[in-house]
Amino acid sequence: MQSPSADPLDLFPTWLTQLSTDTRIVASGMLEPSLTAEQRVWLASGLNYLFKSVDLIPDGVEDLGYLDDAFVLRFAVREAYVLGPFEDGALTELARLAREAESVTEFLGADASKLCDYVSGLRIAKVRGRSPSDIGEDEGLAREVADEAASWAESYTAPTFLRDEKTLVKLRAFLSTKLA
Repeated sequence: MQSPSADPLDLFPTWLTQLSTDTRIVASGMLEPSLTAEQRVWLASGLNYLFKSVDLIPDGVEDLGYLDDAFVLRFAVREAYVLGPFEDGALTELARLAREAESVTEFLGADASKLCDYVSGLRIAKVRGRSPSDIGEDEGLAREVADEAASWAESYTAPTFLRDEKTLVKLRAFLSTKLA
């Protein structure tokens, strides 16, 4: 795991490359019987956001749009983690994602609290006709969403991320506009 103070120009391209793996981790975590329904709702919130985002990302901003997804997944996993740490076995990768939320907080500065509030609001948002509560409380629906997430992850190709300070400025502007 990279430290929270890792250079975003090094860290964020890695997150874009890992997004399919991270999506699978969150999807499989949502099926973990040791998690509470509330933790599964948080994980479902992150996946629901990813599905909404995938349906809406316009051509030309894939790097920004998918980084936004990576940020939201990490914040949602962190919220689930706060309810009860998941450090053992298959859940260690979820714990890694929860810890990586600190890098997002560091990058966003004052806007991090806006992203946290935004992610909290995702718990009631329906995407593709399913709310996170529906998913978190229905094992069959959770499995369906996990399968959808795995299928998406299989087809995902990481977009190019220009390692340039201008990219970080664009990313902050993109998120600031979204979180306003």
